[in-house]
Amino acid sequence: MKISLLQQMYKDVLAGIPLAKESHHYSSLLTLSVEQPPGGDESCHQRHLLPPAGGTGSHQDTDLVVPAADDLSNSFANMSSSFCPREVMLLQLTLIRMMVAKAESQQIESSTRQKYCEIFVLLLREAKTDSKLVSLLGPHDRLLSHMASQSLASLVYFQLKEENALNVTWLSFTLNALLGFPGNTPVADCLWTVTAIIKEILKDSVLPKAGVLKKLLAPLDAVLEGFYNAILFYHFDSHHYTSPYSEATTNLISFIDLLEALLASRTELELPLRCQRVLFLKVSYVLNLISSSIPYVIKKKFILLLKKSVLHKSREDTGCGSVSLQALPLCEDMLALSNAVLQVGSLTWLNQIPLDEKSSYFGSSEPAPGDDPRGSSDQTVLRALSLVVLKALEFKVHNSAAEAESKGCFEGSMSQLLVFWRSHLKPSPQSHPIVHHCEWLSLIFIEQDDDMWEAAKSLLLIYLKLDRLQHDAADNLSPKEEDSWSSLTHAGGYNPHCIFLFFLEKIAFDASVLLDFLISSETCFLEYLVRYLKLLGREWQRFVAVCNHFDTEHGAFQSPAEPPRQAEQSCVTAHGLQGTTWEPAPQTPVSLASSADCRVFTAEPGENKGEPDSLISADSAALPGSLQSLLNYDSSEELGLESDGEECLVNTKQVPSNNEGERRRRGTGCSYAADNWKLCPSEVLPLKQEGSHPSSCWTRVTSWDNIVPLRIMLCKSTKCLEELQQAISRLQRRNLFPYNPTALLKLLSHVEKMSKNMNSQ
Repeated sequence: MKISLLQQMYKDVLAGIPLAKESHHYSSLLTLSVEQPPGGDESCHQRHLLPPAGGTGSHQDTDLVVPAADDLSNSFANMSSSFCPREVMLLQLTLIRMMVAKAESQQIESSTRQKYCEIFVLLLREAKTDSKLVSLLGPHDRLLSHMASQSLASLVYFQLKEENALNVTWLSFTLNALLGFPGNTPVADCLWTVTAIIKEILKDSVLPKAGVLKKLLAPLDAVLEGFYNAILFYHFDSHHYTSPYSEATTNLISFIDLLEALLASRTELELPLRCQRVLFLKVSYVLNLISSSIPYVIKKKFILLLKKSVLHKSREDTGCGSVSLQALPLCEDMLALSNAVLQVGSLTWLNQIPLDEKSSYFGSSEPAPGDDPRGSSDQTVLRALSLVVLKALEFKVHNSAAEAESKGCFEGSMSQLLVFWRSHLKPSPQSHPIVHHCEWLSLIFIEQDDDMWEAAKSLLLIYLKLDRLQHDAADNLSPKEEDSWSSLTHAGGYNPHCIFLFFLEKIAFDASVLLDFLISSETCFLEYLVRYLKLLGREWQRFVAVCNHFDTEHGAFQSPAEPPRQAEQSCVTAHGLQGTTWEPAPQTPVSLASSADCRVFTAEPGENKGEPDSLISADSAALPGSLQSLLNYDSSEELGLESDGEECLVNTKQVPSNNEGERRRRGTGCSYAADNWKLCPSEVLPLKQEGSHPSSCWTRVTSWDNIVPLRIMLCKSTKCLEELQQAISRLQRRNLFPYNPTALLKLLSHVEKMSKNMNSQ
């Protein structure tokens, strides 16, 4: 009889139909048939399942294999009444979880939600359901234990939200389980329950999270820190983790999930609790653990947790604004984490982590037929480790006041990181050999956009800090010192211009890719690009020098050459250069400012004229505050005065042009002749047809004896930025850009002007 009533109740709750009978009737249906051990001792966690009223099952059926929890939820209403006690209990646990979810849903009528709440109160106060759920936890029946922990977490969360009270039975169980480690208590289920409650609180958009989290975590604060020390240090033994399916492994993985939830909840409190800081303050325990012989799955989860920890600072800064009570503990925590990760520049722990183990494959531990049998490093872990080190370096350099200390720490660690990359990332036989250290960043992170721009931003900020310290030490650097500083940035793999150009090369100079990054909220590319364009305005000559270096040294565009075309009539654009081979012709040295260059910025009439600065889309208000400060300019004058924490934007001085440069006209075009690219003065006839490329042109070639080297990289990179500027302007005019791009357009326009100034000289 009880089975059929439970089935009908399940159908009604699933459909959202109001429960017609009294609350006591339904609470009795949901009362778990669990016989507590004599004396009420819950620590032994033994329970006996009593046969349900109206059921015909026997206790011997409890060992039968049953479907997964989700499958049970979908099939309970159609199963026969011949339920064994275990199946009845699974149905009851499923109903409890469903009702808690329905009670929190605003789509359910208030009267129905109130009825559910009355049933929960009866279950907790009269039926002692929380005590019975605790007794079901343990390794004896993993499915039943998991369902019980889910129901227990739902009820504890319900009490926290509706009654602003912490369930005493659950709290007592949790404290005993954590304090009794290592013992026979079900630690994994205890940790999983705490994690589930924190996640439910964070998902609630109405709940005052700070107060509820403090009520939940304050009684557990000291105990959780003690458990951190116990499981990772005092009682850690790698021999207990020989199998990824052992109880010790399950406990540790559950604790990693809890640490991740504690990290996510940190921003909700004005002053984080000790249990929310312990991962930062005692990260050396984690580093020692991932260097041991524990299963690879645990190492990977800890490494990904460290990555989230170092990325947590930028998210916390964005969410809390510039003034926050969290600023001081956050700086202390990040400094402790950075010191432990870098270990005074040695990075010894980094080389002790084996990344060449087999990654997980779909349904197997072996690669699919046709894959590379040599195997390769786990790219996800490789990127995560690299980002942890780069973020630690960024924070360490940023908080070092002395130039020698900053440089010493960074150069030593960066050289170790380059060796680490070289040993774990093997280029394919089809790819070109890696000859420049700055290329490593794009090779490591190109498959993960958000990580790539976080890494690029870190190296950019490090460069800005070191460059400022260098100029603070000496007001005017000599040419020799400038060359030495430039060579050092290339050797260390952190030259910002080189990194940016290598990335543009990887995406084939496609401005639409940059536009996608700018529109996306999943990467920090907007912040990176704003900072880099400011730097580009100050270091235009260095940027041009790096572009020339690409053309002459690295053969950035080495690919099969196109057949020679007639020199009398050719149409050459930035896209037309992609399939060619660049071989510089013999030449005499020419100064940077006067060297020939492709004309790249050809703005359409009215493209950037008459655009009001107040065009802001509806979503612009949602832009994080830290990025608003980078983008909100009211005038062009403010752009020059605004600082990103480094140096202000200054006017770029141009070297006086020589006679040869002045003879060149603004209509200079690029053509192909005698198997070499050359520059030649031409008469340009613009073709502004619908669908044509913005810079397409027909050129009539005339002879020119003095051949000047063509800057292919400069041509393509500035052309890419021009197309990005035009795309943003079009979206802004239609009010389709997700935030106000006025400041970004000013920065791009400044780059355009510098390029045009070079061409006009």
